Amino acid sequence: MRKYFGLGIITLLILVLVACGEKTKEDVVSKLEASLEDMSGYQAQAMMSLQTGEEAQTYNIDIAHKKKAYYRVILKNEKDEEGSQIILKNDDGVFVLTPALNKSFKFQSDWPNNSSQPYLYQSLVKDVLNDSDSSFKSTDSYFIFETKTNYQNNNNLPYQEIYFDKKTYTPVMVKVLDKDKKPLVEVEFSNFELNPEFAADTFEIEKNMTSSLLGIPAMAEDNQDSELTRLYPTENLGAELVEEKETETENGTRVMLSYEGTKNFTLVQEKANAYPTSMSSPESVVGEPVSLGFTMGALKASSLEWSYNGVDYYLASEELTKEEMVEVASSVIGQSVK
Repeated sequence: MRKYFGLGIITLLILVLVACGEKTKEDVVSKLEASLEDMSGYQAQAMMSLQTGEEAQTYNIDIAHKKKAYYRVILKNEKDEEGSQIILKNDDGVFVLTPALNKSFKFQSDWPNNSSQPYLYQSLVKDVLNDSDSSFKSTDSYFIFETKTNYQNNNNLPYQEIYFDKKTYTPVMVKVLDKDKKPLVEVEFSNFELNPEFAADTFEIEKNMTSSLLGIPAMAEDNQDSELTRLYPTENLGAELVEEKETETENGTRVMLSYEGTKNFTLVQEKANAYPTSMSSPESVVGEPVSLGFTMGALKASSLEWSYNGVDYYLASEELTKEEMVEVASSVIGQSVK
């Protein structure tokens, strides 16, 4: 009798262990969806590394989200601290702010819902929920999904690996992969806090246009007066440089590069200047905020403009698609003078 009683206990223990065993893919997806629904918001810090150009770029990122539609993403590029930017969404719209220049763009945009965002929790969970064919595995510490991405203006990053903490179901790391499954973008979260309390002005534009928030000064005068180092796109989609025109303006040197080929385009670059009225009157853009890897840009119907390392760039074309404009602009970084 004792023998059979002992076997019964062992069988019961086995059943309990099985019931408490590894979560299935469906279990984890359901838990992620519930966690997203139940939270009031989150605060997170992360490091984002990009290998999309000739030189690796690294951002320190601070993310704040308050349900349902308040976002603040602070992007500090280690190679261009004065060009650090903030993506802000509040009741007034979507903004890209460059506090050191007192420069801001206001977008008519559905950001961040219209594209994958590797540093936003809800975007990662949404990509998991939307990909029924995603792969799933469980390790000692993580639940790992490989899903399709949804980048509106970049088809070169079709996949991503998302690592969720097994205890908290919050993101730990994201690897965005190219068509050969090579990681080109990596986001590593150093801290993630659910349901934090935010100051009343956290998502207000006036507060966020203060350079001290980023720990950087306004653009220095000697930087504004320094010589313009002209850069050339390494990806010109078969077009050739046919004219290079330099003019002097009241703000300094302006360079216009004209490319002709199957599709023509023009690239203008000049030293950036602070804009004292920009904070109260942000430039309205009918378009999208887009990531160029090294900075955020303002993408319009037939143009794309951005600032980097104290220089303003403006790419214009009636022939390039939006994806092609992003491709050309993303290659204008760290190149030697011709």
